[in-house]
Amino acid sequence: MSQALPALVRMRLFRFLTVGVGATLLFFVLSWLLVSFGVSPFIGSAVAYAIAFVVAYSAQHGWTFGGQHDHASVMPRYLSLQLGCALFSGLVSHVAVTRFGMSALAMSALTAVAASVVSYVLSSLWVFPARD
Repeated sequence: MSQALPALVRMRLFRFLTVGVGATLLFFVLSWLLVSFGVSPFIGSAVAYAIAFVVAYSAQHGWTFGGQHDHASVMPRYLSLQLGCALFSGLVSHVAVTRFGMSALAMSALTAVAASVVSYVLSSLWVFPARD
């Protein structure tokens, strides 16, 4: 058991998921706090998302993918990927509910998994490609 955790941490997929879950939790807490303190929901969520985005990018770049990529090339790709994943999530959610009649819970689960898979594959192959 004591050797299982270090082996797990060395797995890039584990690190990717850890950062993603952490960024999601950070967004949740920050948006809740900001709106609770009177910031409008739109502004509060946008600020929380921006902060979570920076934290997630930094962690994905430095920890998940080893920090061996130039920010000038990967940051625009990461931003593009995240914008694309947001649009993809909206499309998947819409189709899941309107075409397949999925509940909100099922739609959320499907969307989270689908967006995570797309994000991981494109992060690995395009945003932070392996270096020889």
